Amino acid sequence: MLDKLLKIDRRIIFSIIGIVVIIAILFPMGLVVHVSEPVEKIYREIESLSPDSYVFLSFDYDPASMAELDPLALAVIRHCFRKDLKIVSLGLWPQGVLLGQANLEIAAEEYGKEYGIDFANLGYKTGGIVVISGISTNLRDIFPQDYIGNNVDSLPMLDGINNLDPFKLIITFSAGDPGVRHWVMIAQARYGKKIGLGSTAVQAPAFYPYLQANQLVGLAGGMKGAAEYEQLIKIPGLATAGMDAQSLAHLVIVLFIIFGNVIFLLKKRSSSS
Repeated sequence: MLDKLLKIDRRIIFSIIGIVVIIAILFPMGLVVHVSEPVEKIYREIESLSPDSYVFLSFDYDPASMAELDPLALAVIRHCFRKDLKIVSLGLWPQGVLLGQANLEIAAEEYGKEYGIDFANLGYKTGGIVVISGISTNLRDIFPQDYIGNNVDSLPMLDGINNLDPFKLIITFSAGDPGVRHWVMIAQARYGKKIGLGSTAVQAPAFYPYLQANQLVGLAGGMKGAAEYEQLIKIPGLATAGMDAQSLAHLVIVLFIIFGNVIFLLKKRSSSS
């Protein structure tokens, strides 16, 4: 019996872990996630803004990073709309434009917001740092039209918005370059704008020095950062479910390790007796 337990087919173990993950995602438990100070700083910055303030969001990622950055983007957008803030967005990555627009539309339907009045999506232009530099001085030169071809002059919320001056906060959801480095170099260092960062987990440690140097006002890294933000706005979403699944999967793995070691010790004891 002990020999059989030690030789359990690994497919059984993988299947158990898979079932646990699926159940956790479909039926989130809402396990408590400790909110870190860098994530709370972004929350406090948005919370401090008065209604009708302008926030700029940059969706600088693609489908490969959706699992980490989409839940955070949606949580931040929900927070902005709940505070009645005006959102203008773009994407330094081509696919980020539509990913960001999908989240904007989800939150807009929830909070009764209207395109062109409460939010606008400028779209994508290649150039990275050149685009940021351009919109910092003359937004209409770089984006005469929005992402679907509307003249920006036809969008009521952009009336009188000619550059980044009116924006109280810029948040980039960044999976690489072009992304946060370029926003910090131009918008923060040259024009003094406040920059918040939503980052993939793998690159987040590289940007903590930016936070310590006050070049970022806050930082949310990976799915954990997104789950923390969902907890702050009290709207659990995919990140919360993902953290539940991850925590339970780790628990199952630990239990299997303990189980395997107990069986091994029992077999060793029975062999020596």
